[in-house]
Amino acid sequence: MEWAQEEPNILWVHDLDASTRKITRGSPEAGEAASRVTRIPAGHPEGYLEGFATIYRKAAELIRAADGDCVSDPAAMAPDSADGLAGLQFIDACVRSNLQGSSWVRI
Repeated sequence: MEWAQEEPNILWVHDLDASTRKITRGSPEAGEAASRVTRIPAGHPEGYLEGFATIYRKAAELIRAADGDCVSDPAAMAPDSADGLAGLQFIDACVRSNLQGSSWVRI
């Protein structure tokens, strides 16, 4: 996968079969989960602040549901400690891969 801050609405996916796919924010290829948290139409930049707004909104929905103030949205997403651990394991694997000449490493 390849992403650059200079082009935040584009994700390049380089598959093992040597094919490359371009996934853009707001496109069907981005998937249903991405569509639920896209706030503005494709073609308009969406960024850093919107990302935090989405996390805070989803966390608030889960808190309200736990308090019985609303019905829980099954699509509500909020990172948890397992997500944090997976992120750290990914970063560690990236560093180890770099130290080993960009070789594949096991997570």
